[in-house]
Amino acid sequence: MKREFAILAAVVAAGMSVGAGVVGDAVKPWVDNGQLPGAISIVYNDGVEEIDCVGYADTRTKRPITIDDVYMQCSQTKGFCGVTIAKLVEEGRISLDDPVYKYLPEFKELWVESYKDGDVRVLKKAKNVLTIRMVLNHTGGFPFEISAKQGNIKGGGWSGGAPLRQTAAIAAASPLLFEPGTKDQYSNTGIDIGAAVVEVVTGEKWEDYLKRTVLDPLGMVATWFWPTDEQLAHQVEMYDCHNNAPATWKSQNAMEQRPYNDAHVFASAGAGLWTTARDQVKFYKMLMNLGVGDNGVRILNEETVKSLLAVSSRPANLKNRDYSLGLNAPVEDGADKWFGHGGAWGTNCMVNWHKRQLKLWAVQLNGGPRPWDKARESALDKFFKAKIDNTGANAYTGRVE
Repeated sequence: MKREFAILAAVVAAGMSVGAGVVGDAVKPWVDNGQLPGAISIVYNDGVEEIDCVGYADTRTKRPITIDDVYMQCSQTKGFCGVTIAKLVEEGRISLDDPVYKYLPEFKELWVESYKDGDVRVLKKAKNVLTIRMVLNHTGGFPFEISAKQGNIKGGGWSGGAPLRQTAAIAAASPLLFEPGTKDQYSNTGIDIGAAVVEVVTGEKWEDYLKRTVLDPLGMVATWFWPTDEQLAHQVEMYDCHNNAPATWKSQNAMEQRPYNDAHVFASAGAGLWTTARDQVKFYKMLMNLGVGDNGVRILNEETVKSLLAVSSRPANLKNRDYSLGLNAPVEDGADKWFGHGGAWGTNCMVNWHKRQLKLWAVQLNGGPRPWDKARESALDKFFKAKIDNTGANAYTGRVE
């Protein structure tokens, strides 16, 4: 398979047609039968890029999906928090092993629930000191969401109507699920606590610091916690998946409700950042390029990405060790290791800095089967194993292989 050594945009046009990209070809049967309403795939292999926009952003109006349609990236927001933490570590303003209470005094004394039976709960004072590292790699002992949000989501946005500092204060006053640093529990709450630390250190709202130091420098103009009405008119709509039947449109999910951009929405570092595929790939290419955006702007030092984001930061004795600072990362370094993150509605992006590879998948799907996954994985394998024809680039640069 020969491709030019340049960015190849095999962008699918309107309707049900599928483009020339290997992923688009692979998922065509499920796009045709309606089980997969629409999806965006971006794959990149050391200079070669294929983009497929398949099916519809809205099946009701037959509006084709594009790389400029906004969607909820949900937990992929966590990686953005990890980058802001990594920036402060790099600048010497914090250490990952600093106690959280150094910045948020309410975390000085914590309690762990050791026994629960009906209306009776027994609490024990926590022995271990909660660190910034723990809240970012899901070993802090916090539930997925604070009690104020569980089962009572109000207003738009995943955060459920609570500022980051308030979320942190509620978490500090609530019993931990286990002794900090001894187990793992995937938690939006922990990531929000990390963002609250950023607010104290920088003196800015976390989302403003993120915008100033990451989003704006990378040119991510469509990424924000409050999508505009104009953007929402071009939203990738949400769908419920079904066995052997077309997906059905879903007005909203209980965890992220309409309206999506009013005063009830608060920024959440655990989940809540909207984006487009055009924007999202800029963030992940920065990680793939070890801190440098495709526009040449450096966000992080190379060693910071390698040592803080692309490897696990969990204790060696934990069975589930695959998390760094808000990102899913390999336990051991190596050329075949990927790191990145997924989101609740099926979005995912992973990068491999060793081989300069990236695979992005953007959908908005709830529940049900994913019968196209095996075909998509096979297509990805085919793409990354394809021999790249570098002759054009070599002639231009004078490089000899």
